[in-house]
Amino acid sequence: MSTPKTASPKAGRARGLGRGLEALIPATAAAARESGLEEVEGARYAEIPLEQIVPNPRQPRSVFDADDMAELVHSITEIGLLQPIVVRSVAPNRFELIMGERRWRAHQEAGLATIGAIVRETDDGDLLRDALLENLHRSQLNPLEEASAYQQLLDDFGCTHDELAERIGRSRPQISNTLRLLKLTPTVQRRVAAGVLSAGHARALVSVANSEIQDRLASRVVAEGLSVRALEEIVAVGPEGGAPSKAATRRGQTMSAPRLAEIAERLSDRYDTRVTVDLGRSKGKVVIEFATVDDLERIVRLMGQDSPAPTET
Repeated sequence: MSTPKTASPKAGRARGLGRGLEALIPATAAAARESGLEEVEGARYAEIPLEQIVPNPRQPRSVFDADDMAELVHSITEIGLLQPIVVRSVAPNRFELIMGERRWRAHQEAGLATIGAIVRETDDGDLLRDALLENLHRSQLNPLEEASAYQQLLDDFGCTHDELAERIGRSRPQISNTLRLLKLTPTVQRRVAAGVLSAGHARALVSVANSEIQDRLASRVVAEGLSVRALEEIVAVGPEGGAPSKAATRRGQTMSAPRLAEIAERLSDRYDTRVTVDLGRSKGKVVIEFATVDDLERIVRLMGQDSPAPTET
């Protein structure tokens, strides 16, 4: 194991890009009041030296895939820790891992000195999970931070997509589409976290499998000021002169069931909710689902952005 070191300036900047659950756990009661979040009973966020943490002796997992670990080390080095680990205090300056041994080991391999952790002081996991879900509804996170918070709740606390949707008043497709942002390349993730790329741009780029093309398209969005619709069209016809996408290939076909499903999927991605498209003999209909009045207003605003500007006469 390499000797721990203080994170480099690059890593230091990256650590703030995706806060995940860190943003939902105030370190103190005063911090809770300032942030407008509820104080989480029995839990706090802290940066803990790696040497003060010991693995959970009841951890059933003893083998960690080398390739997966190398990928995680690279991710932490490039964009920082998106999901803090969960520990409990067992003695002064001594903590035992509850969740996140892979992340802890990856920090050691990356040569970092500390790791972001939620210090849990209660055995009631459901209480902590519910408090996090409540704060997730209150906190203003960027799309990448929101995605990482969703993923940790799913992984570490046994949350389901349906439970997340019900507890925070968002649609299940919206949660699923937000989680897809974690598949973006580190370069694109940094731009999304910094606000250079919008969530709409990110959702369009995540469908591009080639990481180099994904990065090039992101650079074009920044350099040329491309709108989300313009980027979606580029991706649909085959980005960067590549092979036409499946969506473009089906464009010449008749309005069949697969074609309708494709349009519904595109609308679902655009509006972050479930959309169905039906076509009868003489007319069709589009059904757009929403979770709350606020969610409906969000969709209407997106529809307004899609409408062409009126021409002056």
